[in-house]
Amino acid sequence: MDTSHLTLLTDLYELTMMQGYFKNKTNETVIFDVFYRSNPEDAAYSITAGLAQVIEYIEGLHFDETDINYLRSTGFFQEDFLEYLKDFRFTGDIYAIPEGTVVFPKEPLLKVIAPIMEAQIVETAILNIINHQSLICTKAARVVYAAGGGVMEFGLRRAQGPDAGTYGARAAVIGGCVGTSNVLAGQMFDIPVKGTHAHSWIMSFKTELEAFRNYAGLYPDNCLLLVDTYDTLKSGVPHAIQVFDEMKAKGIHSKLYGIRLDSGDLAYLSKQARKMLDEAGHTDAIISASSDLDEYLIDSLHTQGAKITSWGVGTNLITSKNCPAFGGVYKLAAVSDENGNFIPKIKVSENIEKVTNPGNKTVFRLYDKKTGKIRADLIALSNETYDSDITLMIFDPISTWKKTWLRGGTYTVRELLVPIFENGRCVYESPAVMDIRDYCAGELETLWDESRRLVNPQEVYVDLSKPLWELKNELLDHVHNFEDNETKHA
Repeated sequence: MDTSHLTLLTDLYELTMMQGYFKNKTNETVIFDVFYRSNPEDAAYSITAGLAQVIEYIEGLHFDETDINYLRSTGFFQEDFLEYLKDFRFTGDIYAIPEGTVVFPKEPLLKVIAPIMEAQIVETAILNIINHQSLICTKAARVVYAAGGGVMEFGLRRAQGPDAGTYGARAAVIGGCVGTSNVLAGQMFDIPVKGTHAHSWIMSFKTELEAFRNYAGLYPDNCLLLVDTYDTLKSGVPHAIQVFDEMKAKGIHSKLYGIRLDSGDLAYLSKQARKMLDEAGHTDAIISASSDLDEYLIDSLHTQGAKITSWGVGTNLITSKNCPAFGGVYKLAAVSDENGNFIPKIKVSENIEKVTNPGNKTVFRLYDKKTGKIRADLIALSNETYDSDITLMIFDPISTWKKTWLRGGTYTVRELLVPIFENGRCVYESPAVMDIRDYCAGELETLWDESRRLVNPQEVYVDLSKPLWELKNELLDHVHNFEDNETKHA
């Protein structure tokens, strides 16, 4: 996927609506929010990712001759609109929460402020990019947390296509993986590539021992031997120990060596293998494991006392198998009037979760000053400010009787949304992936342990500011009054 030209990576109705705005000479400035309604896998948090690719997409947004000819061939579009598209560029503003940040439902991850034709067409691609990478990044963070570190992503062959495998690897490393097996991802994003060998390597030699010796000769400083091709404990581990003994006798002190288990009872086999390696004097040999792992199985293996020090996680990570979609949406929040003032808009639904938060908004994160942990997030109107020296009362926007007082001087405040584009020009420099990974690790440390557990985690509070809550209820009342009047006149 060439993110520098994804202009036609959009749903048809984005373009047909765009033509409708063009024909009606409607191009007022609007505000759209990207947010999601619930965390994947009943977790208490998510991690936002994909912003660098969104930037590439926006910077490359244009219709070339091939695009316009194709659109003409569909029969949906008229010539005056196609002529307009020849000079089309994004001229608006974008704000976003930086990649690698811990985020929660309902809060804007990204905000587009632009003429409506520009804001409409970018919806699909932005959601495609943010939804996918945020999903895989969040899954990786959970897997790494369960493992205690040392997780390598190697799901490329099971990913839903080359792009999902490559950008998924990027997201997985941001989420905490130490590296990827995906060489293209390594080249594109300057992230570590790691790997061992396949069973076919063993099977291609006359004996397992010969295969191990040849591999150790080629890669003495990265000698992880796959020991389950024939018989893990009777053949694989003893032959690996023999090769390690031979390396030591030759004066070869490997920087990284050990075994990999890819089948069988990983808890039992790892404990037996650890005992055999230690008795042979190879106490620093690592034991790596793979075989359809996820955070729940890894957590179970730890509970069983497995002696695994390194983890290779593929299918269940790169596909986020238990929850294969991140529910990010793109909703209109405000429309400008003839004086340039934003008129807040709200979407009403029978499903309370689908009622949107109106207006031009931002997000403030409130931290406990002593521990640095997150106390709550506050979705607020963009013109609001908060002073951490002032005692602040926050409340649940649904169960409003649930209130918390944050005493002045006991908390700190951080605004999460930062400028990305101003008047169509990028004003943000995306960090290197490994730097985002380090930032993400720090972000995860701001969560309380209770919110990181895999099952029944403690929810993090996301509240509305009082002005935003009042605005939302005012609009809801207006909608209901309008409906009542319409019914009376029917």
